[in-house]
Amino acid sequence: MAKNVLIFTLITLFYLLFWPVPIDPISWKAPSDEGFVGDFKENNRLGALEFIVLPDTHGPEGLAFLDDEIYAATREGWIIRFNEKTGGQIKWINTEGSPLGLVFDASNNLLIADAEKGLLKVTPGGVITVLTRSVDGTDIDYADDLDVTADGKIYFSDASTKFGAQMGGTYAASLLDTMEHGGHGRLLVYDPEDQSTKTLMENLNFANGVATDANSEFVLVNETGSYRIHKYWLKGDKQGTSEIIIDNLPGFPDNVVRGANGRFWVGLVSPRNKLLDDLSEFPFIRQIFQRFPAFLRPKAENYSHIFAMTGDGEIITSLQDPKGEHHTNTGALETEEWLYISSLHAENLARISWDQLNIDGEL
Repeated sequence: MAKNVLIFTLITLFYLLFWPVPIDPISWKAPSDEGFVGDFKENNRLGALEFIVLPDTHGPEGLAFLDDEIYAATREGWIIRFNEKTGGQIKWINTEGSPLGLVFDASNNLLIADAEKGLLKVTPGGVITVLTRSVDGTDIDYADDLDVTADGKIYFSDASTKFGAQMGGTYAASLLDTMEHGGHGRLLVYDPEDQSTKTLMENLNFANGVATDANSEFVLVNETGSYRIHKYWLKGDKQGTSEIIIDNLPGFPDNVVRGANGRFWVGLVSPRNKLLDDLSEFPFIRQIFQRFPAFLRPKAENYSHIFAMTGDGEIITSLQDPKGEHHTNTGALETEEWLYISSLHAENLARISWDQLNIDGEL
């Protein structure tokens, strides 16, 4: 009996120390997690959401709006069209990939950042075209979010050049990239005039949400794995340079969406993970944890949280629901009457009326 226990112990030890894993963690110093304080003080302002059931689909991660209809990208590859006036809903097109970010261009083409297919364009008639799938001789394996400027240029993120959607899906790939913290993300731009794709920023730890301002002067990009948001200048004296406008967020920032009056909405897909932060300077131990069963590794926690900010990173309002009934929020989209909330894993789409929020004074 003792011999069997010894053998089992040695096998387990060998597995935890030497079994191959896909990550090669990098040492870094996570900023101290201040939690939900100050501008992010805990509240229950998302506790009265209205839910819109999405039959046979879930995870409306990216949203766009055109002619009274919400377009939602779901985990099953469908782009759902929901008419907010009639309540009607249809499955419009399926990219047969992993559609994430959505935005309309000036010609009402739907532009899609698809983690499996690349940067896509869908005509009003539903014809899908791949605009780009590579840059600088490398594949774009995790197109994540996007926005378009007045001149038609499309700015989009490639979340990770190492952990693409083929690594067990987009969520699994994001966990791998976050655990490694190897700086594999980048911000890209596609110019439809010459069909070129260029790299603007590199070495981002899971490059995620992307949004341009109304005057096309800058683009914001979320760096999920480092809890911060960058501002890349497109015009002016700072053109071609970037700066961090908000750092040490209390959660993992996902999408960023342009709203009205110069504000931007950001979804915090989950609060910070204490274990992940505590192990930031210990890459070998993070590698050991990657060998543990998935339920023991750091993962997203159900907590509802979105916030609005200015283009300079000043917090305007923070909306939360600690119970996380509509969890893993990726962002928010404004219409005249509603604020729609997107999600990575929720079974439905959520919204709340501006009257219920009662935040006119803040916005």
